[in-house]
Amino acid sequence: MSSRHERPNESECGSARRVSREWWLHVGLLCIPLLAVYLHIPPPQLSPALNTWHSSGHFFTFRGNNIFYKESVGVVGSSDVLLLLHGFPTSSYDWCKIWDSLTQRFNRVIALDFLGFGFSDKPRMHRYSIFEQASVVEALVAHLGLSEQRINILSHDYGDTVALELLYRNDHNRSGHITINSLCLSNGGIFPETHYPRFVQKVLKDSGLISPVLTRLINFQLFSRGIRDVFGPYTQPTEAEFWDMWTGIRFNDGNLVMDSILQYINQRLKHRERWVGALTSTSTPLHMIYGPLDPVNPHPEFIQLYQKLVQRSTVSVLDEHVSHYPQLEDPTGFFNAYLSFINSF
Repeated sequence: MSSRHERPNESECGSARRVSREWWLHVGLLCIPLLAVYLHIPPPQLSPALNTWHSSGHFFTFRGNNIFYKESVGVVGSSDVLLLLHGFPTSSYDWCKIWDSLTQRFNRVIALDFLGFGFSDKPRMHRYSIFEQASVVEALVAHLGLSEQRINILSHDYGDTVALELLYRNDHNRSGHITINSLCLSNGGIFPETHYPRFVQKVLKDSGLISPVLTRLINFQLFSRGIRDVFGPYTQPTEAEFWDMWTGIRFNDGNLVMDSILQYINQRLKHRERWVGALTSTSTPLHMIYGPLDPVNPHPEFIQLYQKLVQRSTVSVLDEHVSHYPQLEDPTGFFNAYLSFINSF
């Protein structure tokens, strides 16, 4: 009797398992097109402000790639040239809040989007490096006919390391180098021992073969949540400004090359002696503008090491509420600090 009762139960269990498998199969089949749609979400449209920045710029070609730059002619009668180098993962648009003020002090103000950033080309399967970005900058200066001109450099974050490679080439008289008149850095992770990358940065740069998959999964919500943390609580961008940052990244599918660009963190460690050595040995006028609430280069650890190693440099520490993007969080304080430096020699 018992064996006859067990057979229907076994049959019911088998039927339930088949139903369950079919349910998961349908879920999987449904998820495949949804995931495909998600991974092919078109980039957002340029905002009016970002579109104005884009339309007022120009392009030149570097090794087959188009590089975006913006240039303004400002003060008449001055020959001073200022070159702006932006940070990761954003673009030359980081300088928009102090652009007009800078054009009232300098004859020419120039900013570019590095290869892989902003409106510049973003080739995939490309080995991005700080050395190449420095060569991009040198090519731009030559393109503008400024190779014989003394250049003032104002940099931020990733741009700080590019600036240090340019400084090394300048001080070692490398062929094609820029002649640097002054250098002002801001909140760049120039010392690997005091640099604390964000979690997403560490995951992307060290995930190997799965990094290309991860870059496709980053969306505006994940991006804005991560970058929000490197702004001070009282200096947060507006939602529209966060969208402008994300739009610059998504332009030309820049999110898909972030893992390759992030190898600059490993390059900083590998070439520390070259780049920190250039900073400590140069006779070029130096300045550091620092937002002290920066979680990436924290206070006082970062600034104490900078002042210990770079004793010839002057330093401006901004308001305690200013974090990793000082030119966006406190544009007036940032500009005044830079103006004091540039007028001091």
